[in-house]
Amino acid sequence: MSKNKILILFFHPLFEKSSANKALVENIPCSENFTFHDVYQEYPNFDIDIKREQLLLSQHDIIIWHHPLYWYNCPPLMKQWIDMVLEYGWAYGKNGDALKDKIIFQVITTGANRNSYCQTGFNRFKFPSFLYAFNQTAKVCNMLYFPPFVIHGTFKITKKDIENIGLVYKNLLCYLERNTVEVNEIIEYEYLNDWFLSKK
Repeated sequence: MSKNKILILFFHPLFEKSSANKALVENIPCSENFTFHDVYQEYPNFDIDIKREQLLLSQHDIIIWHHPLYWYNCPPLMKQWIDMVLEYGWAYGKNGDALKDKIIFQVITTGANRNSYCQTGFNRFKFPSFLYAFNQTAKVCNMLYFPPFVIHGTFKITKKDIENIGLVYKNLLCYLERNTVEVNEIIEYEYLNDWFLSKK
């Protein structure tokens, strides 16, 4: 049985200061089916090689946008990457079907706790509400947008919790590499974490 090829597009301008992101990256399986692409490292001057990025996307079945949440959004290089790489006529629009039926989701770290993302919480809205623009971007590109894998409370998270989440992430990636995912089942969840843990 063929395995899914997974591209992890990593956007973090201060990676060296993030223990949570380090744990996630260190738990990416050692397999030829995974490509880890540190976009800030590749393009420190924001001079994105559009054709190279498009080729990478075309070579993979599952795309992951991995980034911290910055003011309820993504880091600036990720926004520029989306603006430049997902071109009309290639990713969407007339004859723009290069990404059709590919799976995409976000891996996100955030300092706030999960319970702060509700109507009565500090952040007022549920976490997925802040991702609608990414969800719609995926839809316009005819991709399958999955719920996010999220690490909350990174400001106060313990080393043990980080290690445990890293292992969950590793097992999730291994599962996605080897299995066909039931789309209608997974989109019922707000978090990819919850869906995966429900399968155990």
